[in-house]
Amino acid sequence: MKKILVLMMTLLMVLSISACGNSGKAEKTSGDASKKESDTDYVKGKGKLVIGITDYAPMDYLDTDGDWIGFDADMAKAFAKSLGVEAEFIEIDWDNKIMELDGKTIDCVWNGMTLTDEVTSSMACSNAYCKNAQIVIVPADKADQYQTKDNLSDLSFAVEAGSAGEKEVSNLDLKYTSVKTQADALMEVAAGTSDAAVIDSLMAAAMVGKGTSYANLTYTVELNSEEYGVGFRKGSDLVNALNDFFASSYADGSMQSCAETYGVQAAIINQ
Repeated sequence: MKKILVLMMTLLMVLSISACGNSGKAEKTSGDASKKESDTDYVKGKGKLVIGITDYAPMDYLDTDGDWIGFDADMAKAFAKSLGVEAEFIEIDWDNKIMELDGKTIDCVWNGMTLTDEVTSSMACSNAYCKNAQIVIVPADKADQYQTKDNLSDLSFAVEAGSAGEKEVSNLDLKYTSVKTQADALMEVAAGTSDAAVIDSLMAAAMVGKGTSYANLTYTVELNSEEYGVGFRKGSDLVNALNDFFASSYADGSMQSCAETYGVQAAIINQ
C-alpha cells in the first residue's frame, strides 16, 4: 500500500512540474508575440518607405532629371516625410505586385491601383482617394466605328498584365495581348500592332488626344467605374497612418493642390 502511495505522489509531482514548465513557455511565447515589430517600426528602422510603381502618367512618371513625379509620387513623398523617412520608388512588374509586397521588396503599392476584389483580399488597403474608369483607346480616324461595347468584338486589344483593363476585356471575351505597362499598350496601338487598348481614364486624359504624346489616338467606350487605393502588407499599421494623412491633406487643401498640378482634381474623393 505504501509503495502505491509513493508512486502516486511521485506521479503528481512530475505532472505539477510539467504543468509549470508548459505555463512558463506559453507566457514566453505570448511575450514574444507582443514584441513583434510593426510595419511602421520596420519602415522607420530602415529610414525609407519603398513604393512599388509603374511608369504611369499622371500618377507616377519620370521628369527630365530622372526623378519620379506625379500625383501619386508627390503624395507618397509627403507621406514618407510625415513618417520621418525617405521615399524610394521601384518599378515593378504589375502582375507580381502582391508577391513583391509580401516578399518585402516593397512596402506599398501606390500607382493608381484599382481596388479590385483580388487587391482588397490580398493587401491591407487605404481608403479610396481617386475615381477612375477603364476606357477604350483607338486611332482617332476610326473612333466613330467603336462607340459601344457591342462594336468591339472584332478588335485586338493590348492591355497591361494583371490590370483592371485586362480584367475588363477578359470579362467581355475580347481578343487581347498582355504587355508590361499601360504605356506599352498605347505604343502597341500607335504602332498598329494592336487595334485598340484599354487603359485608365486618368492616364488617357494625360496621354491621348490633341496636344499629347499620342495626338492621333482617342478614347471612346468607358467600360466601368472604379476607385484607386494604396496597398500595404496584410495587417500593416501603415494603413491607418495613411488614412489619417489623407484626411489631414484633404482638410488643409494640399491634396487638392497636388491634384491640380497634374490635372486630376476632378477625380479626387472626399477624405
